[in-house]
Amino acid sequence: MTTVGIPDQTEAAEYYFNYIKQVRGDDICRTLASQSADAIAFLQTIPESQSLHRYAPDKWSIRQLLGHVNDTERVFTFRALWFARGFSDPLPSFDQNIAVPLSAADGRSWASHVDEFGAIRTATMALFDNMPADAWTRCGVASGNPVSVRALAYIIAGHVAHHMRIVRERYL
Repeated sequence: MTTVGIPDQTEAAEYYFNYIKQVRGDDICRTLASQSADAIAFLQTIPESQSLHRYAPDKWSIRQLLGHVNDTERVFTFRALWFARGFSDPLPSFDQNIAVPLSAADGRSWASHVDEFGAIRTATMALFDNMPADAWTRCGVASGNPVSVRALAYIIAGHVAHHMRIVRERYL
């Protein structure tokens, strides 16, 4: 089942609707697949040397940004798995300001980041493509806020859309 409907305001903290609203349609699995192909094609156009670019001294490099996208997709996908499988223990916050500097993203090749994005997205799609129908509306608490599995799928897609737009508008 891929047409799961768009999350409503009760399914995630208000902040996450900045991402959810960037997703068009209600076939989130199809969106994740098409977004993967589009993002990889776009990211592969960025040369290794340009991937170290920062649009301001205090901003992440493009490598760090994609490392952040990769880490965040892993976290949101784990949250979706956790709640979909019926676990009720709250999950902690993910602090990008701790994770990004410790990732050593600029020390890795750009190609390795792009390949990693593809691998992570393939795993994400496998989880959601095989999600039982009743799991999509299961909820839990992450970062101190209630969130549904369905909302997490939309947040993943919206988060990538947000950051691809930032790369296009601010970095390139």
